[in-house]
Amino acid sequence: MVSGKGELRVAIVGGGLAGAALANALANANHIDMHVYESDPEFSERGAAVALSGNTRRALDVIFPSANDLLRGARAVTMNSSKLMIGSGPNAGMDVFEMTRPGEDSGRVVHRGALLREMLKPLPQSRLHSNKRVNAISQRNDNMLDIRFADGTTEKFDAAIGADGIFSAVREYVLQESEGNHSPSPAGFWDCRNLVTMDKAKQVLGAAWFEKPKQHGWVGDGGFIMHDVLDDGETVQCYMSGIEENTTGSRRRDLTKSFLEQKFGSWLSGPVAEDMIKLMLDQPRPCYWSEWEQKSTPTYIRGNVCIMGDAAHATTPWQAAGVGQAMEDAMVLGNLLARSHTSEEIFAAFQAYDFVRRPRGQAVIDSSREAGSLMCGRHPDVGLDPAKMLEEMSTRWNFIMDIDTEAHLQDAVKKFEELLGNA
Repeated sequence: MVSGKGELRVAIVGGGLAGAALANALANANHIDMHVYESDPEFSERGAAVALSGNTRRALDVIFPSANDLLRGARAVTMNSSKLMIGSGPNAGMDVFEMTRPGEDSGRVVHRGALLREMLKPLPQSRLHSNKRVNAISQRNDNMLDIRFADGTTEKFDAAIGADGIFSAVREYVLQESEGNHSPSPAGFWDCRNLVTMDKAKQVLGAAWFEKPKQHGWVGDGGFIMHDVLDDGETVQCYMSGIEENTTGSRRRDLTKSFLEQKFGSWLSGPVAEDMIKLMLDQPRPCYWSEWEQKSTPTYIRGNVCIMGDAAHATTPWQAAGVGQAMEDAMVLGNLLARSHTSEEIFAAFQAYDFVRRPRGQAVIDSSREAGSLMCGRHPDVGLDPAKMLEEMSTRWNFIMDIDTEAHLQDAVKKFEELLGNA
């Protein structure tokens, strides 16, 4: 059934990067009356920077007129080189590898908030609704959906997409009849980060690290340290992470000097840990977070409701692939929904999306978790041996970054046509 005006009414629940990307992907589908609902008082992104590899930018180029213009507006910094070193133990300071991807394959680092701001600019304000927390979704007898919001209002839609993050209300609706526990859970790591000025980073860490906009990482006993550059080179993101032995309690915890010195005790005589601890604590109310993930998800769809981004496949940040996967989701969903004009076609679009995207999302979750153990020096066959680490890590990112975006999209379209009997 198509809604009264001859349009499909589509709700995007969640106004972060995933929801904003899908909204842009649907913006030129004139038959779709699309609305974005954000639970918070304003559209915003928590967290610091995100790394965008070539596959992410190719997806953005499908969604937006120009990924380069979008990223330029967000003041993204080109990172065509990433260097990994040993941070603790007898090999402290030794290089593991330096990965270079020039030109269009080079990475970008951008502030989450700045990227969301640029994504929201093309969208009509009349389609963006804040302070709209979803309380319940129910299926109507006419194949439409009722979405009830916490403010007491209810609206009717042909379809709904949950882009509402790791603790997604839409995910609960989609998976309510699935066997097993598919709630988010601790992945076994913690992390903290801080943004400092370039001048401050040079003063504490040394100017030599910032001669070129390069990402630097250190692997060591039970932990990982990294810094990279954003905001057109004005800001440095400092990042520390490690193995989490105690996964109980709240996700957010106070960060103290004693905690960091305990976690990085074996690093303190090495090249970077002591200075990074100083930078990490140089912020109001420093905290660290337990990293959580969706370990498995049996389906992304239920009827004419589906989930995307962290609501579908929340992963650890070890391969910097979470945002990229959300952009790929938006690329595929936007293309399939633009081809859909009835409830039956929407359902086929969601089935085709689930068919191509769920295996890739699961592969990223599992690979990222393994990469975390490797980058914290806890891989049983590698430890902190630079040669073994190089061998183990040299191809780990390939399946993420080297995807043929056009072929992936055509696989989804082909499945969509098969489901409709048009193949």
